[in-house]
Amino acid sequence: MRIAIGVEYDGSAFCGWQRQHGQPSVQAAVEEALSRVADAPIEVVVAGRTDTGVHGLGQVAHFDTGAQRSVHAWVMGANANLPKAVSLRWAMPVSEDFHARFSATGRAYRYLILNRPQRPAVRRHFVSWVYPPLDEARMQAAAELLIGRHDFSAFRASACQAKHPVRELRRLQVRRQGELLAIDAEANAFLHHMVRNLAGVLIAVGSGKQPPAWAREVLEGRDRRLAGVTAPPEGLYLTGVTYPAHFGLPCQPAEPW
Repeated sequence: MRIAIGVEYDGSAFCGWQRQHGQPSVQAAVEEALSRVADAPIEVVVAGRTDTGVHGLGQVAHFDTGAQRSVHAWVMGANANLPKAVSLRWAMPVSEDFHARFSATGRAYRYLILNRPQRPAVRRHFVSWVYPPLDEARMQAAAELLIGRHDFSAFRASACQAKHPVRELRRLQVRRQGELLAIDAEANAFLHHMVRNLAGVLIAVGSGKQPPAWAREVLEGRDRRLAGVTAPPEGLYLTGVTYPAHFGLPCQPAEPW
């Protein structure tokens, strides 16, 4: 039987999603908890790996098992064995042709920025702090120049293992609520550090260091060295993964505010 699961986690407690020897990872925590419920080893396949400090609200994974358990037992049993920084939101049986990564048709991320002179204390692991005033209208003007199907080499980490740099950026929206700014990004898929590099460019524009048109220059330059700094991971959330409707997954994007 193949089971799909929705996972929520606080990434500040882990080295990232992927299992790493000697380091706490979300994958290892989830697999250990599910293995206890199944009373047998469980390996999970995830929709998209996240880095150290990146949070997951709408992460999706799947696993195969011969254990007969109810959906309720998978969720409640796993949560009883997971650390407090990780929670299973849902579980459901799926067909064998479902694959958490390869069946996905889109991913959604949100990057949260605390824009005020004083550094955060309570929210320090959950927002990126930018103290110079940011102009969200300038940031949105720059964002609109990046939407579409492009070669995003300038927004790709040097360690990225993707076979090609072309992605379809379907949405890139900037909005403010008081001292918080949210950058919402949706695409068919993302390159390694792509959202954080997009955020870095938009922050440079919003702070007045660069004009909005610079975002297009960076994109067309296809050179990572032209794009400036990579924004820190603390403000980044994987909010949702979308799949074809016939799989019937409850994958509605989650809101971190």
